[in-house]
Amino acid sequence: MAFELPKLPYAYNALEPYIDAATMEIHFTKHHGAYTANLNNAIAGTELENLSIEEILVKGSDKTPVRNNGGGYFNHNLFWQWLTPDGKEKPEGELAAAIDSAFGSFEAFKEEFSKAAAGRFGSGWAWLIVKDGKLSVGSTANQDNPLVPGAGVSGYPILGLDVWEHAYYLNYQNRRADYIAAFFKVVNWDKVAELYAAHK
Repeated sequence: MAFELPKLPYAYNALEPYIDAATMEIHFTKHHGAYTANLNNAIAGTELENLSIEEILVKGSDKTPVRNNGGGYFNHNLFWQWLTPDGKEKPEGELAAAIDSAFGSFEAFKEEFSKAAAGRFGSGWAWLIVKDGKLSVGSTANQDNPLVPGAGVSGYPILGLDVWEHAYYLNYQNRRADYIAAFFKVVNWDKVAELYAAHK
């Protein structure tokens, strides 16, 4: 079973001015495209070939090409869904209550998440994670995520921010903090709530 690049749910320029069209197009077609192709090559003819991407992340984590490209494929599949041109300021309902319970307030969550994203040295991701009904924030290196054994955090990622330089450098250069702030203008909280409900 070959994995395919998903369809982007909006136009490349739909998230401007927060994420520019050139970055979106390169990030999606070149980077996510390469992870997809390289994942298919890495699992071809192996015992991982017919597994789901989640199973591949767990069972193939000791194989570097599988770990890197499987993570890149999975993370970006969700990343595009976590973004929307119709972003709300904050979550509502059950998710909002869970965030308030875990972090004290939405603003406190934003601060902790932003710190995780800003503090990740080099390339990686910041995450909002649910495990056993509890929310937490963490970060991982490279294309690891909370499903990957040994990633340093565990659970299911319900929100993630890509802090690899290719995700923001054309527009923000070295101003990662500005990119993190812009991210919160385009978060698809409905998708985050859907994942929370499914995995809590």
